[in-house]
Amino acid sequence: MAGRKASPPNGPVRRPPIVATATEPDHDPYRARYVAIIADGNGRWAQSHGLSVHDGHKAGADTLKARLRDAVELGIEELTVYSFSTENWSRPADEVQGLIAMLAQRIAQETSELHRQKICMRFIGRREDIPSGLVEQMHKAETITADNQRLALFIALNYGGRAEILDAAERFTGGDEQEFRTCLYAQEMHDPDIIIRTGSERRLSNYLLWQAAYSELIFRDEPWPDFTRQSLLECLTEFSERRRISRQDPLRRPNWQSPRLGRCDAADLTLNAVMMVNWGTSRRVGLRVSMSL
Repeated sequence: MAGRKASPPNGPVRRPPIVATATEPDHDPYRARYVAIIADGNGRWAQSHGLSVHDGHKAGADTLKARLRDAVELGIEELTVYSFSTENWSRPADEVQGLIAMLAQRIAQETSELHRQKICMRFIGRREDIPSGLVEQMHKAETITADNQRLALFIALNYGGRAEILDAAERFTGGDEQEFRTCLYAQEMHDPDIIIRTGSERRLSNYLLWQAAYSELIFRDEPWPDFTRQSLLECLTEFSERRRISRQDPLRRPNWQSPRLGRCDAADLTLNAVMMVNWGTSRRVGLRVSMSL
């Protein structure tokens, strides 16, 4: 990152699987309000249907539009979608060009409708590497929808979690965690309650690394174009059941203090070997376990 100018903040201003029947969350106090999605599998979906990669991305964009409508109806307050990563530039040039063109076209076509639905659009990522025409569309969409409060849609475009942290570190002048957060691309964005990944992969792929510290992770096998309203409901229901089991207060902590939801993860479980003594061929091991629930 030596010599690279940091981008300014953007825009204005697993427990075994739980078997549950997906239901409408309604006023469930344990429901997920902040949802992030890694919409993976467009290319594999296209290949399995004998279609082009571009057709796969178009189908994925159609799915996003439909699930965004569902998110509004289901009471989700923030939806963050991984649209184009900093690593995607290494894909074939014609695929990248087609994807960038489709993004610009979709933003231009959908902004008015999203504005009527009272959805606020925000883009996170490095803008200096994005074609100027697309950047103009992004800025226009953000300006038009800036005051909408029904749902906040964050679109991660030319985004990488490591890049975000590095860029924030360049702007950070000292202080605590909360102050560091103000240097991220969108300081107003809440840490996601759940991160859903489609397409069968089981990893975060450099997505929201700072914000995902206490997020529940849900991995789905279907590719993104096959991710239906029922799929979304199943994810929301699984999150609610995990949260009920944790027996925690359903009220969230402040934005920058992510709640612990009863998970045994790296941040909540400390395992220390405090004694190991050989007794002939046997060993006695003493372990101290500290768990925050």
